[in-house]
Formats: sequence, C-alpha cells, structure tokens
Amino acid sequence: MLLTVGQIGKPHGIRGEVSVVVRTDEPEERFVPGSVFVTEVPRDRRVSTGPSAVAGTARYEVPKQLVLESIRWHQGRGIAVFENIYDRNVAEELRGVFLQVDSSELTPPDDPDEFHDHQLVGLRVESADGTVHGTVQRIDHAPSSDLIVLKKAAGGTALIPFVSAMVPTVDVAGGKIVVDLPEGLLDL
Repeated sequence: MLLTVGQIGKPHGIRGEVSVVVRTDEPEERFVPGSVFVTEVPRDRRVSTGPSAVAGTARYEVPKQLVLESIRWHQGRGIAVFENIYDRNVAEELRGVFLQVDSSELTPPDDPDEFHDHQLVGLRVESADGTVHGTVQRIDHAPSSDLIVLKKAAGGTALIPFVSAMVPTVDVAGGKIVVDLPEGLLDL
C-alpha cells in the first residue's frame, strides 16, 4: 500500500527547486537525500496533451519515481531538489504531484498509543453504546491537533479532533475506533 508523505508545491527559484508540503509526522526520516518517492498525479489536475507553456517544447511527463537530491527546511516546508530536475519550467510541471512511499517499508511506532495514518483509514467509528457513525476516510494533520475525517454513514463528512477525551479507544485489530463526542459535533 502506498502512503502519501508529501505534495510538491510551487517552484522556488530558477534551478528546479520546489516547495514540498509535508504530510508525515516524521519528515526528518522520510525526506533524506537518496529517498525514493513514487509519484502520483492528482486526478483533478488539468493535464494538457498539447504543447507546454514553453513554446516549441513537448509537454513534460511526470516520472514514476523521484529521487531526493537535497532538502532544506523553511517555515515548515521543505525546499527540495530532485535528481534530474534542474529547470524551473520542469519544476512547474511537478506542481501538485503527490510523493508516496510503500507502507511495508515503515517501522511501527514505538508508542502503543501512536499509529500510522494508513492503519486508521477504513476503521469503523462508533460510540461506546455501539452506534456506528461511519468510517475513517483519512487523517488531517492540523496545527492544534490531528483530525479524523469521518465518512458519515448517513452521507457527507465530519471532522473529529483526535484527542484522548474524544477518542478514548483505538482498536486497530478489532477494526474500530470508539468515540465520546459532544452533542452536535457531527452536525457541524
């Protein structure tokens, strides 16, 4: 299973550097020179089959993998250079591309109360009385706390702060998360 650990943002400078929005709790481990990322072009990205913005050149095809050459950190984002990407126009073609790693290569967390996002996706979310609210669609990492994005059983989505007061039990083996939510939270 592939896990998204980052997304390429806008170019930085003229030599192929790009900003990287980090989507992992361990950027120092995931983004080291030599790291290999599988690329995924977002489905909603507009792709032109015609000539690129650079007159007389063919449209750049995003490689299946990118190898990180170097990275430096600036205001919570990485400024990265990938092998063979040394031009601003090529860097622009990478904007929005997701950077992924194979989940089998990840080491399990040391703390039993910590989980990788992919372990939680798809788990049933229910109250202590057994009322099923839906399933975990994804985990969003917000500045104040992580958020469970709930795909509600009745349709739509809701956000649940991933804090012990609201999420007292995570049972990965049992396929469920037990929540204790304030009245009306899922109606927001």
